[in-house]
Amino acid sequence: MRIKPLMLIPPLVFLGLALLFLWGMGRDDPNAIPSTFVGREAPPLPQTALPGNTQLTDEMLRQPGVKLVNFWASWCPPCRAEHPTLTELSARLPVYGVDLKDNEADALRFLSQDGNPFHAMATDPQGRGAIDWGVTAPPETFIIDAQGRILYRHAGPLVREDYTNRFLPELEKALAAE
Repeated sequence: MRIKPLMLIPPLVFLGLALLFLWGMGRDDPNAIPSTFVGREAPPLPQTALPGNTQLTDEMLRQPGVKLVNFWASWCPPCRAEHPTLTELSARLPVYGVDLKDNEADALRFLSQDGNPFHAMATDPQGRGAIDWGVTAPPETFIIDAQGRILYRHAGPLVREDYTNRFLPELEKALAAE
């Protein structure tokens, strides 16, 4: 029995796709979005704050110890989901917030209802500061060292396995190095 050449196309296409998927699964972290800022000095912060909150400054990012900068918004459901995690982390180290493209009254209401985990805060009503930091969408959290350099960028909420398997090991590594 003779095999027609056209009959080989479907198995070859399948084999090619299988190899492509196998290669994709073998990558270190296929969900990671690389950041060009890791290892570099943190970009400037917006110079506005929510009323009644301490203004986040560039100098705060250069104070001793590891700290976090979290871009968030009251209208962002994943930001609400990670809020308890940020509250727990703020008992361990400074957590700074940048309120992104938010209505001031809504942001203040959210913080008064759910608590304010941020040691200091900036607001970014137009999103220009977020662009400077390379933020694609809230929430995003950056681990910053004592020299104000970005050590790690986490896109997405700090919850469940993503928090324990991706973020927490990077935070522990940064804390061990200080």
